[in-house]
Amino acid sequence: MRARLTLCVLLFTALPAAAQWQDYPLSKSVPRLPDGKPDITAPTPRTAEGRPDLSGVWWVAHTGEENDLTGPPPKFLVNLAADLKPDDLQMLPWAAAVLKREGALLGLNAPMAKCLPPGVPLNYTTPTPFKIVQTPELVVMLYEVANSFRQVFLDGRALPKDPNPTFVGYSVGTWEGDTFIVESNGFNDKTWLDGRGLPHTEALRITERYRRVDVGHLEIKVTIDDPRTYGKPWTATIPAELLTNTDVMEYVCAENEKSLQHMVGK
Repeated sequence: MRARLTLCVLLFTALPAAAQWQDYPLSKSVPRLPDGKPDITAPTPRTAEGRPDLSGVWWVAHTGEENDLTGPPPKFLVNLAADLKPDDLQMLPWAAAVLKREGALLGLNAPMAKCLPPGVPLNYTTPTPFKIVQTPELVVMLYEVANSFRQVFLDGRALPKDPNPTFVGYSVGTWEGDTFIVESNGFNDKTWLDGRGLPHTEALRITERYRRVDVGHLEIKVTIDDPRTYGKPWTATIPAELLTNTDVMEYVCAENEKSLQHMVGK
């Protein structure tokens, strides 16, 4: 419990409060209720091509307001596999040892504690907004945390066979009915899958299934497939909520992040 609480403090200290624009108007794409408030349960908006429009500013909500980080973080930030059955997450022995070691270090090696990008899927479960910009041939995801971004290509290209490993990998997308499917590979092994320190190797492949339930809610199913780390693929579901009166802003990592490491090392 102490390790978990200290890690939460570390991660939240390393992050700024969620983006906040003063007097930011409600987006014209968001329908309103008779009292002028956003109608977040209205039907899913669609593009001119008839696809669900995933565009918007999203976040994975914790308790409290978007700038109030005093409540507990999303369980997906701390434990992406929180809802899985014990047999669903089959870590190989080396991976289990790494997870145990990181727990004992109380988050000392967390990528964000070293001002490194959090990677996928941790980058959209941090308590900061991320923005989706959707076009017919390209979907761009802008993550406020670490000023990180991803490009998801819908032009028919294949994933690279021998990619240069990166923090966010390489991504291609297709539509299956109203579900947007993103396949990604080419990740380096410097990131965690969640706040506990779930590891992975460069063999990692991730499949994401995005479904906009209505105006205000986005469901993201993430399948982790890394045969060098896990005995079988496993899937977690992450709910995101639309932010209607704000936008992503510049992110600057805390100066002299070694102070965070010193705090955890005590």
